[in-house]
Amino acid sequence: MTVRGVALSLFSGAGGLDLGVEASGFRTAAAVEINDDAADTLEKNFSGLTSPVIRRSILDVPTKELVRAAGLKGRERPELLVGGPPCTPFSKSGFWLEWKRAGLDPDASLLQAYTRVLAEAKPRAFILENVYALTYRNKASRPAFQRLLQEIADAGYHCSWAVLNAADYGVPQLRPRLFVVGSPKGTPLPQLPPPTHGGSWERRQTGGGEVPHVTAGQALAGLVTSPEPEEVVRGSWGHLLPGIPAGDNYLFYTAERGHPDPVFKWRSRYWSFLLKLSPDRPAPTIQAHPGPNVGPFHWENRRLRVPELKRLFTFPDEFTFVGRRSSVQAQVGNSVAPLLAHQVAEAVAHYIR
Repeated sequence: MTVRGVALSLFSGAGGLDLGVEASGFRTAAAVEINDDAADTLEKNFSGLTSPVIRRSILDVPTKELVRAAGLKGRERPELLVGGPPCTPFSKSGFWLEWKRAGLDPDASLLQAYTRVLAEAKPRAFILENVYALTYRNKASRPAFQRLLQEIADAGYHCSWAVLNAADYGVPQLRPRLFVVGSPKGTPLPQLPPPTHGGSWERRQTGGGEVPHVTAGQALAGLVTSPEPEEVVRGSWGHLLPGIPAGDNYLFYTAERGHPDPVFKWRSRYWSFLLKLSPDRPAPTIQAHPGPNVGPFHWENRRLRVPELKRLFTFPDEFTFVGRRSSVQAQVGNSVAPLLAHQVAEAVAHYIR
C-alpha cells in the first residue's frame, strides 16, 4: 500500500476513524487522547505512530507539539487532520438538561480546539465527525454549528457536510453521524461518498442503490464467542427480556400492543429500553454508556459480547481493546465505524490525488 501522507488525530478514542484513514493509505503519526484505556488501545493497535499518544486535553496541547510528535519539521504540514470532538453538549440524549439546551456545556469549546489546530497545522484536508444533533435547529446546536462553520472558513478552508447513516455504507448498525470534510480555499472541495446500501430507518427509507443493509445476523454469522460475566441482564426489568420478540422493545408489554398484563404505559420509556436485536435488520445505535435495561440486547436475551460489538462496528476481529468491560463498551460505543470512516477517507484521498 502506498502511504499518501501523515495524519494528525484529535479526540482519537479507540481509533475507529483512524482505522478507516489508514485503510485509505494515510498514516496516523500523532494522536491526542486523554482517556488512558483508549490511549493504550491506540498504542496496542497502531504501529505507525511516530511517538506515544499524547494523553492530555487538547486544550493543553499546543499545535506545534502535536506537529513535532508526528515527526514533521520546518514548514512541513500534515496531509490530513481527523477527529471527533466529544459530543456531550449536543447529544440528543442530553437535551433534557436545561444547561445543555442553553448551550452552556464547557465541553463545547472542544470544537474550537479542533478548528485551532486546523488553522495552525494547515493540513491539505480535514475530516471532522460528530453527533448529528449538532445540526439541529435548536438553541444549543444551531449557534454552535454555525460558529464551527465560520471558524473553518476563518482558518482558510471551505467544507462540505452531511449526516451519514453507517448502515447506508455497509455497516450492520443504524448509526447516523455528522461528517464535515474540507480543504484550503481555492482548491477542489472534497465531497462525501454516496451511499452504497439502502433500507428502512425510523419508518422511512434511507440510503440508496440495490444493495440492502447488512443485518446483525449476517455480521455475527460464524462468530464463536465465550460467555462474559457482564452479559447477564440485571436491573428491575431484566426478567422481562426473554418474553420480548427479537427486534422489539418494552412496548411489547403495553395495552396498546394487546398485552394481556401490561407493565408499561405507551411511550413512557426511551426506545432503547429492553430493546432486542433482530437478526434480520441492522443493529440500532449501540451506546457507550447504556443503563442496566438499555439495549440493544442479543436475541439470546443477554448483553452483547465484545467480539459481537466489534463485528457490529466493523472493527477487525483481531483488534484488541484495553480496559475493563465497561471501558471497552465506552470505547466501542464512542467510535466511528471503521468501514464508514474508510469510505469517507477514500473520498478525501481522491480529492488529494
